[in-house]
Amino acid sequence: MFTRDSTKTSDAEALSAEIVVIGGGGGLAAAVAAAEKGAHVTVLEKRKTAGGNTAMARGLLAAESPVQKRMKIDAPREQLFKTAMAYSHWKINPELIRAVIDKSGDSIRWLEEKGVRFEDVPNAYTNQVPRIYHVPEGYGAQVTRILLKKCKELGVRLLYETAGERILTGREGGVTGVLAASGNKEIRIDAKSVIIATGGYSGNKELLKKYCPCYTDDVHLNGLPNTGDGLVMATEIGAATEGLGMLHLMGPFFTGSLRVMVVAVESNTIWINREGERFIDETTYLPSESANALNRQPERVSYTLFDEKIKRSFIENGLVKGIHRSYPSGTRMVDLEKHLKKEAEEGQVKISNSWEEIAGWIGADLKPLKNTIGEYNKSCDRGYDDMFYKDRRYLQPLRTPPYYALKCHQAFHGTIGGIKINHHMEVLNQQGAPIPGLYAVGNDTGGWESDTYCYLLTGTAFAFAINSGRIAGENAARYAKDIL
Repeated sequence: MFTRDSTKTSDAEALSAEIVVIGGGGGLAAAVAAAEKGAHVTVLEKRKTAGGNTAMARGLLAAESPVQKRMKIDAPREQLFKTAMAYSHWKINPELIRAVIDKSGDSIRWLEEKGVRFEDVPNAYTNQVPRIYHVPEGYGAQVTRILLKKCKELGVRLLYETAGERILTGREGGVTGVLAASGNKEIRIDAKSVIIATGGYSGNKELLKKYCPCYTDDVHLNGLPNTGDGLVMATEIGAATEGLGMLHLMGPFFTGSLRVMVVAVESNTIWINREGERFIDETTYLPSESANALNRQPERVSYTLFDEKIKRSFIENGLVKGIHRSYPSGTRMVDLEKHLKKEAEEGQVKISNSWEEIAGWIGADLKPLKNTIGEYNKSCDRGYDDMFYKDRRYLQPLRTPPYYALKCHQAFHGTIGGIKINHHMEVLNQQGAPIPGLYAVGNDTGGWESDTYCYLLTGTAFAFAINSGRIAGENAARYAKDIL
C-alpha cells in the first residue's frame, strides 16, 4: 500500500459539506450534477485553477445525442456498447460501459442546456463506427469554464490550492469526511459523501514504475502530471483496484512542432526503428495501436522518413490521410519547410542528400537502412507491399533528395485504471462491496478500458470523465439525502 505523511503544523480549520469532490477537472461535472440535486458541495482543487486534463481534451463520444439527431446521424448505443466490448475482448465491466454509453447522449443535452455549443461530429480516426465524436466549441477548456460558472451559480464551494490528504471514515467503514491541506493549514471537512476525481497518477514516477511495465523516464507526458492522490487515499481505506498499469499511449509522437507531428504520422511516409527497419504498416495510425508496435522497438524510438517529392506534395497538394478535424485530408502544409528547418536546428529532424548521413544520425548501420529503402521503393514500383500489405494508394518511393528523418518517441496522455468501481461509480472494497459514501470517476478508475485505449470510440476518456461524473454526483446526492 502506498502511503504518505499528511501531517501539517499550523492552524486547523473545520468545514462541513454534504459532498466533497476531490479534483476540479472532470470532477466539476460531478459537482454540478450533485448541486442540481440540491446537495451542498465543496470541490477541492490542488492547483491554482480548475480544469485539469479535461480542459485539454478535444471531443467526447456520445450515442443518440440531440446533436446527432439534428444531423441525421444514426449512432445507436447498442453498436457502441458492442464495439467497446469486442475491442476489449470482454475484459472490461459491461455494466459500467453500458451505464456510461446510456448516459452519453443525455450528457450532450445537459451540456448544451448550460451553453456548450458543438461544432461538429466528425470521424476522428476511423469510419468503422458511426460519427460519435462530439467536438465542443472551445474544446474541453470551454466545457470546464461553463461547468465552473455553473458551480458558482449553484453555490458550490471551490477551494483552490487545496489538496485532499486523507478520506475519513466512521466505525462501520463509511465515509465521514476529508482531511485536506492548503499550504501549512490543515482543513477537516465533515461530509456524508466523497467523490474522487484526481485524474490518475501520470506525474508520479514511483507509481508509474511500480504499475506500468512499458513506462520509462523518456516517455513523453502529453498532459498534466497528476500525482495519484485519489488512488492513494482510496487504497489507504481498503479500496480494491482494477486495471492498474495502463497508459493512455499515443505513438509515434513527435515532440516538437504540431505541423511536423501531423506529417510524421502520414500514411505515405515510412517508419523505421533504430536498426533501420520498418516495423508497421504506416496506414495503421490509431495512436494506441501504433504505440503498441512502437513498444516492441529498441528504446521505443522511431524515425519517419520521406523525400523532397513527398514533402512538396504535402505543401502543394496537402495531406493524403490527415488527422482529426484540424488537419483533414487535403490540408496544405504551406509552412512545412520553415518548421522542418527549425526542428533540424534543434536536433529533432535530419535533412540530408545522403542516406549514409541519415543512418549515422539515427545510429543505424547503413546496409539495413539502404535495404529497407530499396525494398520499399520496389514495393512502390510494383504497387504491392509484400511486407505489411500497405494500401497501394499510399505507396510513394523515396528517391528524390534531400531526404528527411523525423525522430519520434512514445507518449501518453495519462494513466487509466486504479480504483475499482461499479456502474453506480461506487468505490468497492476488497470484498467487492461498496464503501458507503465513496465514489470515484474518470481516469482514477478502472474497468472501462483494457490494455489498449479504444480509438475506434474516439473521445472515450473525455466522455467517461463527464458521464461518470454526472452519475457519481447524482448518486452521491441521493446517498447524502438518504442518510440525513
